[in-house]
Parts: sequence; structure tokens; C-alpha cells
Amino acid sequence: MNRTYSSESIEILIVVLLAILGVFLGRVSIAKKQAPPKEIGDRDEWRKLASAAGYLYDEKQDIFYTKLDAWQRDMGYCRLYDEACAPLNLIVDSEPIYFEYDNKRWLIQFWKGQYGMALGCEIGIYNTEGPDIDIPGLFNGTFFHTVEDEEMLQMSVSLEKQGRKLFSLYGRHWWHTGFIVGDFAEPWELIMHIDITFPNNEMRDAFIGGLKRRGYKDNEIKVKDNRVLLKFDQPYSEQPISRVKITDGIIQSKNRLLCTKYVEFTSSYNTFPEKISALQQKSPELYSAALTLGKPVLLFESFDVIEKYISKVKS
Repeated sequence: MNRTYSSESIEILIVVLLAILGVFLGRVSIAKKQAPPKEIGDRDEWRKLASAAGYLYDEKQDIFYTKLDAWQRDMGYCRLYDEACAPLNLIVDSEPIYFEYDNKRWLIQFWKGQYGMALGCEIGIYNTEGPDIDIPGLFNGTFFHTVEDEEMLQMSVSLEKQGRKLFSLYGRHWWHTGFIVGDFAEPWELIMHIDITFPNNEMRDAFIGGLKRRGYKDNEIKVKDNRVLLKFDQPYSEQPISRVKITDGIIQSKNRLLCTKYVEFTSSYNTFPEKISALQQKSPELYSAALTLGKPVLLFESFDVIEKYISKVKS
């Protein structure tokens, strides 16, 4: 698909490119000698750090996944977040599915790709009863809130890379995520298999309508009672303007380097606790990168402004 950009969009792309180059040049020397890190008495310190970041560790699948009470639940979703991914080293395909149900506008969105030093996927559920917002110079569009507990859906998600199943997620949630630290993939190498159970056929059909408007064909959607099953392979959605081939290549080169260094430092260890402990001693910079899971705090820095604006409008 050929794209045409406004002068404003081109300026944004130039700023993004310069930012990415600065990050790349500033961090590419991860293999240099470091001062030895301070000893941490608790060997499970990394678990506490991951939990504080909103994630738990699944030993059987060797993945990190989202806590139900993760702090990201308060952040909701808007398109700005996806635009901020690439400059923060997240090269991720996204697929938003919009529909209306129960007097609310809903969004169920899928993501898959490389999240810095980890590959992974996500599926999130959001809705809103409010109007679109217009914050001059920042954002013009829909801000979605994360669903309440009673609105969470039973979801099953499995991720595969070139025919090899990597992991699966199952349960009632608002944001299923799974990340494998130290593994690398291009987004197009990954396929998500998604199975969502809706509370009734009205919501199920509304979601299917959203899928079809996005571009999914009848033969790509399977329906079993109130369950909808589909495959997220190549996105039908236009991707964020920050996803540009040349900058994707630069960022992915750095992400691949991080993963390569991770393997070099940890290949003689069997379990993730052993690997992360060794990494802490051998390369504190890589240790820090390994625990920067999923979407970092910086991705949501615009939320404070959005929240204040929404509160002001309500009052």
C-alpha cells in the first residue's frame, strides 16, 4: 500500500528517525566492560522487579505474562501508544478491531513482534462511553478505558514462529500478554491463534462485524457457539507512521544484537533464574534490558495529559 504523508507527518518521521539513531548509537556498545554490580542478597530480586513492571513468570513455558492488577490497567489505550512503540525499540504489528455493543464503543486489539530484547504478543480489551477527545498538539481521536472485571472475556492465545509453537495463554483477562526474553523474531515470522468467548451472540456478532470491516474474510473467521476463532498473521490495518522500513531495520539490528549477547552470556545455564542471575553479574546493562518487559513506562507518558483533559471535560 502506497502512503501519502502530510508535511506534519514527515516532520514527525524525521524526529522519530533522529531519536532512534540517537538511541541506537548511544546503546550499541553493550559488550563493553562494566563496573561489577552490587551483590543482591535475594536471588529472586528479578521476580520483584518483574512484578513491579506488571508481569509474572511462568516457569513451565519460560515466559512472562500480565498480572490482573498490573499498573498498565489504569492507562487505557489510544493510538498514541502505538505510535510511540518503534522509537522505544518495539517493532510490533498491531490490529485494532472496533465495534459497538451495549451502548459502548469497544476495541479488541492484537499485537505481535519484537519488544526490545524479547519477542511476544498481546491481546487487550477496551471500551468507552465518552466522545472522542481533541488535545491540540498531542492527540485527536478516541481514548479507550480498560474493561472492568465483569467485562473481561475468556480468551485463548497461542503464538507460533515459523510453524513452531512458542507458548499459549488461557483464561479470563483484560490483557493477555506473553514474552520470551532473549528470543528474536521479525513480526511477520509470528502468528497468533486467537480464541475469544463472548457472553452472548449479540456481542459475538458485533465483534465479527468489526473483523469484517477490518478486512477479515468469512473463511478466516470460525464461530463455535459464542466463541470466535481466528489467526492474526499479516495485519490488515495500516501500521503506525513510526513504522518505517529503514528505521525498523535499524531498531531490529539492535534488538537482534541484544538477543545474541543474551544467548552468549547465558548459554551455559539451563533455567531462567540461573540465566538472569548470571547476567546480573556479567552484564548489568543486559540484565536491565532483560527485565524491561513488554511496553515500558515511557510508552504511556502522554497518559497524564490525557487523564487531566478527560477529567476537565467531565467536570
